[in-house]
Amino acid sequence: MARKQLDFFAPAQESDLFGDDYEAPVFRPDPERVRERLHKILAEARAAQRFPWDTRRISLYQTIFPQMTGCLPEDEGAQLRLEFDTEIARLARAA
Repeated sequence: MARKQLDFFAPAQESDLFGDDYEAPVFRPDPERVRERLHKILAEARAAQRFPWDTRRISLYQTIFPQMTGCLPEDEGAQLRLEFDTEIARLARAA
């Protein structure tokens, strides 16, 4: 009895589990919750004389803070990014 060998390099033939008309849900963050979180991070930075976070958290905030501002109105996001960058620069000078 011969067995058929699978071709691992052939394009996958997957069935569509959800049908042709299925659209994946799109996540839209709540701007008010994002705004609250950004202001909390900014307040922590403003209250500190030295970095209030370890280096991993600093790196994380420098990455996600600008990204999070993207769900706010452009002028508000730009203002928050400017304020955050100013605080990060101030804290870096104090280190």
